[in-house]
Amino acid sequence: MICAVLFDLDGTLTNTLEDIADAMNRALRMHHLPEWPLDAYRYLVGDGAKKLAERAVRERQELALSVQKEYQAWYENHTRVKTRPYDGVPEMLRTLQAKGVPMAVFSNKPDADTKNVVRHFFPDIDFRVVRGQVEGVPVKPDPAGALAVARAMNVRPQEMLYLGDTSTDMRCALNAGMHPVGVLWGFRTEDELRQNGAECVISHPLELPSVTEF
Repeated sequence: MICAVLFDLDGTLTNTLEDIADAMNRALRMHHLPEWPLDAYRYLVGDGAKKLAERAVRERQELALSVQKEYQAWYENHTRVKTRPYDGVPEMLRTLQAKGVPMAVFSNKPDADTKNVVRHFFPDIDFRVVRGQVEGVPVKPDPAGALAVARAMNVRPQEMLYLGDTSTDMRCALNAGMHPVGVLWGFRTEDELRQNGAECVISHPLELPSVTEF
């Protein structure tokens, strides 16, 4: 039985792509490196800021750390410029909250940025846990962070539904023993989600409350 829902953030609850792209392209310009088009960031993001920077600098890996630091310093103050919740997400969250379903957010975005975005866009939602990437804890798809969320919620992993938009999310859910559900409004394709273990996929947020009985 599913008792709780764990949400990814970027590409699942909020469309953060433009703010991330703007911050990273700014960092690349400052290092005299070529920028990336917006759509390319769908595949550059998803595995944390360190990996994002490593991908963004292409073969100039000696600049990755410096680019990452410049990116994070700018982005942490510009997380809400163009970012918006996806259509239907606030309604989905309110529906689940009205049903008394415990909810949490877990992202590979740095912890402070994750909390900043969630606090701003979902002030009326009582998430039990909001957690981003924490120093010393491996990023998704390693299950350590997801399992820490489950413990904090006092919910067994096998009783949690994990909603995400990338292969990283689906593999993290499987690694943690949770039930992976893919979303089609995010950054990646249905094929990617299904090939990486999605038990089902949904095309609109308001489909989630009907996916399973809470």
